[in-house]
Parts: sequence; C-alpha cells; structure tokens
Amino acid sequence: MSRPARYHHGDLHSTLLREANRLLDEDGIDGLSLRKLAERAGVSRTAPYHHFRDKNALLCALATQAFNQLDEMIGRQLQGEGSKERIQHFVREYLRFATEHPEQYELMFGRTIWKSGQPTEELKAVAYRSFRNYAERLGSQLQGRLPANTDPLRVAQASWATVHGLCRLLIDGIYVNREDIEAVSEQSVALIMAALSRP
Repeated sequence: MSRPARYHHGDLHSTLLREANRLLDEDGIDGLSLRKLAERAGVSRTAPYHHFRDKNALLCALATQAFNQLDEMIGRQLQGEGSKERIQHFVREYLRFATEHPEQYELMFGRTIWKSGQPTEELKAVAYRSFRNYAERLGSQLQGRLPANTDPLRVAQASWATVHGLCRLLIDGIYVNREDIEAVSEQSVALIMAALSRP
C-alpha cells in the first residue's frame, strides 16, 4: 500500500533519505537501489529520480547528510578549552557513530564514492568543511602549546587518522572486544593530550 499523499508534497526528499538510511542498515550499499527505495517509500518507481539522478547521487546525498551530523558532533564536543575529558567524549561518540552506522561511514570515507563513484560538489564541500572545522577547533586549543616548528594542521591530520583507524578496525571486525577498543581509544587520547601539554 502506498504511503500518504503528503510524501509527494514537500517532504519526499527527506522521506527518501530516511528510508534509504534504513535500507543501508538492513541490506548494505549493494542492496540499495532506487527501485527498492521507491517501494519502501510507497511512491512510484520514477519518483526518486526527481530527487536523485542515479544511485551515485543518492549515495552522495546520504554521505553528505552523515558529514553534516559529524560536523555537528565536532562543534558540540570540541568547543571551548581543550581537556582530556572533552576529547575523550569526542572519540567515544565518533567511534559509536561509525560502528552504529558502518554503511554510512563507508560512504563518507570509503572507496564506494571517492574512488569507484563520483563525489558531488556538495559532498566534497561538506567533507572538507568537517575536517577544516575539526582542524581549526583543535588548532585553537593547541595554540602556544606545541613545540616549535610543529604544524597544527599535521597534528589534526594525525589525530583524525588515529580515530579513523580505530573505526576501521572495529567495522572490519579486527577488533571485536569493546573493552580493547576503549583502552586503545583512551591511549589515543593520551597521545593527543600529550600534544596539548605545554613543553
């Protein structure tokens, strides 16, 4: 049975994204199609094409949505002065975000879009904005605390890479013991905080 007609008037785009995320969680990237999405949303098979040119465009829209969520997390968790607790909370929430939504995380950072597909300009803009936001917030906390000739941007890149690596180890099943990953994340934060300490 079709969904209510209101989905055809103004909120179909958000409905399609919501249902697409549910399909991603259930069937993975390979199991997602515009035809299946139309059936799930209760609209005609052609309706999704008015919002997404093809599957790549849909995947880019989902990745864009996920990056916006990440950007909000960065703004919320890394505001104010740097502290071990704040950074630990950020790392934990980042890990939870990645492991609870592995398919979305793959779209954000994996080869599905960035190597095998074609990232949209909107996706590239929000992805770069998220890292720039992270680098600027971390950089403001590091100001005056790093040894001479240390580039705050490189510190931001290294710390992001560390957290991303932890996420991949969890998602790919290398680390399956949650206690292990918690201990590793705490050690990662300790390394980041070492950079935050005055020489």
